[in-house]
Amino acid sequence: MSSFKRTAAGALLLCAVGQSALAAEEKPLWEAGVGVAAVSFPAYRGSDQRHNFLLPSPYFVYRGEFLKADRDGVRAELFDSDLAELTFSVALSPPASSDDIRVRSGMPDLKANFELGPQLNLTLWRTENRARQLKLLLPMRAAFTLEKNSRSLGWVVHPKLNLDIGDLSGLPDWNLGMQLGPLFGDRKQHHYFYGVDAAYATANRPAYAAGGGFAGMQYVVGVSKRYPKHWVGAFLRYDNLSGARFADSPLVRTKNYVAAGVAVSWILGESAERVVVDE
Repeated sequence: MSSFKRTAAGALLLCAVGQSALAAEEKPLWEAGVGVAAVSFPAYRGSDQRHNFLLPSPYFVYRGEFLKADRDGVRAELFDSDLAELTFSVALSPPASSDDIRVRSGMPDLKANFELGPQLNLTLWRTENRARQLKLLLPMRAAFTLEKNSRSLGWVVHPKLNLDIGDLSGLPDWNLGMQLGPLFGDRKQHHYFYGVDAAYATANRPAYAAGGGFAGMQYVVGVSKRYPKHWVGAFLRYDNLSGARFADSPLVRTKNYVAAGVAVSWILGESAERVVVDE
């Protein structure tokens, strides 16, 4: 699966959970700002090496009728009803240099890559004021390297339950979000990150061909609060690779790990135009 390394990609996870949907209200069509995030991630899922970084964290929200950019990423809304939403979304992952990862020494670098594809969101339960709601998120994306001669990296599927709580007792205006679900990838996706071709095999790193299928479980919890002119958030993510099709790869050095981060952003400008939104 995607390598979560040392760029704003980690900081953007701070916006992915911990912000609930509330009753419809008028908000600016767009908002923009800048911020900073401190994040700690493994070099890739299953790596025993960590990277800790202080990163710039851009803040941008666009609430168009068709195109949207917010806590759920950049996406095109293809269909929306009271209980179901179909979107087309894009995700980016940064590169990872094999020179910085002991177990991958001498192997090709992991290129920056992007994913795109449809995502169906189903509302399973919510309160009347939408301050609390449970959704089933069903993204399916095709992955490609981000380079001049881009190549396919297969498919990624990540169904997950998403619980948003926007009315925390004793903590007004704080939002709590929780996600959990399995990850799946095809053979090409897994082999890119965990396969070892014969040309790169060593005494301590035998050749390995990764198969497609289950890629472990992921659990995320996040909190955030929006102030008039700034936003703060934090997240904690736990991954468990037990039972993953590539768990016995020599490139998998740990099957359990935690990633975390905190961020603050200052909103510097917003549009005069207002739109009615449910967020």
